[in-house]
Amino acid sequence: MDLAGQILIAMPGMADPRFDHSVILVCAHSPDGAMGLILNKPLEELSFSGLLEQLGIPRAPQGRDIRIQFGGPVERGRGFVLHSSDWQAEGSTLEVPGGLGMTATLDILQALAQGGGPGEAMLALGYSGWGPGQLEAEIGRNDWLTSTAPEGLVFGADDGGKWSAALRGMGIDPLTLSAAAGRA
Repeated sequence: MDLAGQILIAMPGMADPRFDHSVILVCAHSPDGAMGLILNKPLEELSFSGLLEQLGIPRAPQGRDIRIQFGGPVERGRGFVLHSSDWQAEGSTLEVPGGLGMTATLDILQALAQGGGPGEAMLALGYSGWGPGQLEAEIGRNDWLTSTAPEGLVFGADDGGKWSAALRGMGIDPLTLSAAAGRA
C-alpha cells in the first residue's frame, strides 16, 4: 500500500517523545522507505523573516510570512517547503498526492520573500524518515493510524488542535483512545 499523501497520526503512548501527538504528512513512500513532514510541531524560536536574513535572501515589503515547523529528526538543518500545487520549481518539486508539492531549493524561498510562490506553504526543518519496511512495522505495532487529511488540516494555523482534528476526521474521539494495543 502506497501511503504517499496520507497522514500518520501518532497513537497515545508513542514511545518516541519527538513524535508524541504528531501528525505527519507522508510525502514519499516506496519499498525503499518513506519520508514525511510533521505538520503540528511549530518552531517558535525561528521566524521566516529571520531565516531569510540568515540565508541572505532579500525580502520585499510585500514578502510573505510562512510558518516554520519541526519536520522531523533527520537532517534538521535542511528545509523542505510543503506547498499547494499551484507553484513548481522545474525538476525540483516533488508532487505529493492530494494536490500538494514539496520543494527543497532556495528558489521557493526567494519567491515567497518577494511576495510570490505558492498560494499555501509551510517550511519544515528536518524530516521524518523510515527505512524499508520500518513504517509498515510501526503501523503494525499500532504506533500510527493512517488517514487522508481532513480539509484545512495541512496548512491550518491551529497546530495544537491538528492531532485531535485528524482523529475526529476519522470519526474517532481522542478521549476514547488507549495507549494499550490489543491483538485478537
